[in-house]
Amino acid sequence: MSASTPPVPKLDCLVVVAHPDDAEIGVGGTICALLAHGYKVGVIDLTNGEPTPHGSVEIRARETAAATNLLKLDFRHNLGLPNRALEANLEARALLAGWIRRLRPQLLLTHHWEDAHPDHLAATSLVDAARFWAKLSKTDLPGQPHHPARVLYCLSIHLRLNRVPDLVIDISPYIATKLEACRAYHSQLVQGRSETFPTVMDDIETNARHWGWAIGARYGEAFHAREAIGLAHPFQLAGLKKPD
Repeated sequence: MSASTPPVPKLDCLVVVAHPDDAEIGVGGTICALLAHGYKVGVIDLTNGEPTPHGSVEIRARETAAATNLLKLDFRHNLGLPNRALEANLEARALLAGWIRRLRPQLLLTHHWEDAHPDHLAATSLVDAARFWAKLSKTDLPGQPHHPARVLYCLSIHLRLNRVPDLVIDISPYIATKLEACRAYHSQLVQGRSETFPTVMDDIETNARHWGWAIGARYGEAFHAREAIGLAHPFQLAGLKKPD
């Protein structure tokens, strides 16, 4: 995205991912669901994702802008950290913690702690550490202390894992938008890829179909948590109906 600093809204949910396209692949449907229910949602891409075989900084910026418009995000910003060499170091931690304090989200979404991509693993550690730092007083960080209440983690398509999730979001009404936003990253998910089934786009849809099946819906996105997820009462679980 642009090197300039975008306006800073107050968010309900902040998605923090290693590369442009990670948010769309992992949680694009959940982003749409949250926005449809009136929540403010933004994305921070930690790196620009380049170099790649068919991309460039300029191509990735255009693709990210197109996907952002399709999702109708309230905010998106790229931190400009090094692709292929992302580290959860103190400098990056302070940078991300500062943005968490400015944006003040209650919910963070990021990569699962088990992943094949080193940048994704670094992003997970970075988000966990920045969440903690963001609440500290007596620091040089911008803004006021803030501690997001929850972090949810999504599995990558790099590993073909079938871990039992802690939560599945029904994204059935939003699957078309999710897939369109993914296809906006033509240089990454379409160009140069095999056109024989299953393609990368087939994998993304099949994964969503599997998790939808798991909860009795058409499509879903699965999440994991390190902390317990609380309900006011068990009938908040999807699929349960209030007795007559």
